[in-house]
Amino acid sequence: MMNDNEIVDMYWERNESAIRETDRKYGRYCTIIAMNILCKTEDAEEICNDTWLAAWNSIPPNRPEVLKTYLGKITRRLSLKRWRDMSREKRGGGTAAVALEELGECVPSGVRAEDSFDTNVLIGALNAFVASLRENERRVFICRYWYMDSIEKISGDFGYSSGKVKSMLFRTRLKLTAYLKKDGLL
Repeated sequence: MMNDNEIVDMYWERNESAIRETDRKYGRYCTIIAMNILCKTEDAEEICNDTWLAAWNSIPPNRPEVLKTYLGKITRRLSLKRWRDMSREKRGGGTAAVALEELGECVPSGVRAEDSFDTNVLIGALNAFVASLRENERRVFICRYWYMDSIEKISGDFGYSSGKVKSMLFRTRLKLTAYLKKDGLL
């Protein structure tokens, strides 16, 4: 299997094999991210194809240092956009809806994407908060709110009861709320 630098070099050379190698190496990873948000195989496959296209269109000029993270961000952004579009048409449940609702209690709702300064300040605060967590809290928090994993999946992955995971997430959200209030972001 090719390493990330070789794959990125292929994008820079406009070698279409970069897409095949990206799919081979990161297809499963990106599909899991999309599935956790969208819950439909067909939608997840489309999002992965859209991710490869977005990578093709953005490399160059971008030269990601960590290709996996770069692709994960694209996949997550596209999946959430698709989920929002689908949610407008029909209000439904699902892991993504529940996870976003849980986190929505902590993050200020007045922040708009157009307001890049406030958005960057909030992103910086969230990153600092996550970095301040103990490793197990951070990993559970990221699994739930970045990857949109279900409580059951997190429980199985970490060997915790679902009650413990729910409790950890609740306490972490309380800490996040206090952290954001302390920084004047709430």
